[in-house]
Amino acid sequence: MTIHDFIKKRKYLIWWVKDYDRLGAESIVEATLNYGNWDDVQTLIKILGIKKVAKIFREKSPKSSMGRTNYFPEVTRYFNLYFNKYAPHRDSVKRPA
Repeated sequence: MTIHDFIKKRKYLIWWVKDYDRLGAESIVEATLNYGNWDDVQTLIKILGIKKVAKIFREKSPKSSMGRTNYFPEVTRYFNLYFNKYAPHRDSVKRPA
């Protein structure tokens, strides 16, 4: 299954779009994390991989210079904790001395 097959089967996540093939991974990740259920999130992670989903989330979730983000505050908080535990940043991984 591709990312576009995934979103076509879940039109309720991004109902305002007509052409699902033109969506980027960033838009699909955002819609799934904001509006999807746990099964949707886990399926997305199986398709893209947890590292890629975490990378997209981390790049897009910080507030802009105008203080805006497209992620709901509770989604940002939860997935920051989730990805920090299950897909930690390379810099934060403890390495043996």
